[in-house]
Amino acid sequence: MTGMRDLDISHIQLGERPLIVCDVDDVVLQFIGPFQLFLESQGHAFLPRSFRLHGNIVSQADGAEIEDQRVSRLIEEFFEAQELWQTPLDRVVETLGRLSEAADVLFLTAMQPRFQDQRRRLLDRMGLLFPLLASEEPKGPIVHALHASRSLPVVFIDDMARNLHSVREHVADCLLIHLMPDSPVHRFAPAAADDITRVSDWTDAAALIEAHFLAGAFSPAAPAA
Repeated sequence: MTGMRDLDISHIQLGERPLIVCDVDDVVLQFIGPFQLFLESQGHAFLPRSFRLHGNIVSQADGAEIEDQRVSRLIEEFFEAQELWQTPLDRVVETLGRLSEAADVLFLTAMQPRFQDQRRRLLDRMGLLFPLLASEEPKGPIVHALHASRSLPVVFIDDMARNLHSVREHVADCLLIHLMPDSPVHRFAPAAADDITRVSDWTDAAALIEAHFLAGAFSPAAPAA
């Protein structure tokens, strides 16, 4: 399937329950704040001039823009050391713990798979023990492959409009939630489509998810049609 390539999802075992698929960076784990601190430790600074990392990182010494190849390496170095820098968003641990009593939760993180072990250890340390998939492929086909023809509620949460739009194209009746922090760089982020609800925290996200489950009249004995 397009967008799947060599991604192995055979180890993901879903129950007869709703499914919540959740992005990680700036949705579950703080990213932009810790990344800025990491850059400062390397003698650089991030200038929020657009919704990009490349082109917006400069030397603290002279203000010179860091070339794209070096920025790519800095991002890789950050993910290699993510366990030292990233922390969870407010209320995400307890909220996902509560939601997981009624639904399967799965993390779908947009990163190179070679950093998955570091991310797995970090999430585990925080008590976020849910399955994890790391892929840079479009998310719509991946969520479609996971959910397949299940007649159960499905939710997708991300901070990137393109990922929400990708899932909308491939998964019918999916509740799409645009959870995005109020950061200087996210103010430049492309807006999601008008029919995709934007929230600023996990309290609001949880309310939407629980209402979606209720609207589907889900129960283990009678899955939603």
